[in-house]
Amino acid sequence: MANWTPGGFVGKTFQITAAHVPPPPDVPPPVLWGDEAAVEQRFSSRASVQTTRREFLFEFPFGPEEVVEFFRTCFGPIQVAFSRLDPAGQEALAADLVHVWREHNQGAPGQTSVRTEFLEVLARPN
Repeated sequence: MANWTPGGFVGKTFQITAAHVPPPPDVPPPVLWGDEAAVEQRFSSRASVQTTRREFLFEFPFGPEEVVEFFRTCFGPIQVAFSRLDPAGQEALAADLVHVWREHNQGAPGQTSVRTEFLEVLARPN
């Protein structure tokens, strides 16, 4: 598996989204699959687990504002978050997401290049 880590860039965007649209209280956060201890606990005695932190580079030929709009129209979890907000809430969420993309952007003007971390998980049945 390849799972976004809670402390990486994608984990931060999940935190922002959850601050605007709280997840159901009885559902564990998906980013826990990117936490070594949680993965070990979930597989416990059923599998031997090997984890490696790796890096992924998001690259887009347009700026952070367009990246957020791209995810808003093409990425299911972000689509759902926006659909649950009124227009003012949508504007606030978009502004917060644009801010974090700008903050982490290492791309040239008019481009977006953001590094993020994921946890590679290899689980083999015992």
